[in-house]
Amino acid sequence: MSSGSTAAFEPTDPVEEETARRVTAAGVRASTLRALPTTPVFRPADTGLSHPTLRRLLQAGIIEKVGHGLYRRLDAPLVDLDLAEVAARAPLGTLCLVSALARHDLITAIPEHHDIALPRGHGSVTTPAPVAWHYFDAATFDVGRTQVSIEGTAATIGLYSPERSIADAFRLRHQVGQEVAVEALRTWLRRPGASPADLLRTAAQLPRARRPIAEALAVLL
Repeated sequence: MSSGSTAAFEPTDPVEEETARRVTAAGVRASTLRALPTTPVFRPADTGLSHPTLRRLLQAGIIEKVGHGLYRRLDAPLVDLDLAEVAARAPLGTLCLVSALARHDLITAIPEHHDIALPRGHGSVTTPAPVAWHYFDAATFDVGRTQVSIEGTAATIGLYSPERSIADAFRLRHQVGQEVAVEALRTWLRRPGASPADLLRTAAQLPRARRPIAEALAVLL
């Protein structure tokens, strides 16, 4: 079959059969389907798909729009669309505070929203996702910052290390709560390889963090 022909399928189950019917009815070409990324969530700008082609794919029920400039393949597994949208709109966005602590399994609480840090001075970001934006000093923004994959997508998002997340929780304990900070520290101390000295070195790079952590360590150790 030439790349310009309409897609032809050999369905093996009812779902594939229905997909084949919709693809044929919408006149979607095989080359267009091959251009779709294998990751569930994607941006058209990364694929070269034209607006008319996107409309045909939407009409055929092959993709759906899930956010500003973001689309999802309907045959793909569900992913964290909120984080995918945050990553698309704010590439420097970094999971912090309660969200980061939960991601590292340092607390039992389930976050009600995503805590996302941006360097101070960054423009405001608007997203329908439940996000609490935090603006951290640009000079220390990268302390303990790593990148992690957003499952099911090609995107990544920033994530602060356990040590940085604990330090932030103590220096901003008026926001997250003293009990949350202490729980995270206690859980972290029980883990193999946890080094209070490393934690204090990280805290020393941030404002108002080292003293409350040192005081908590004196009680817990």
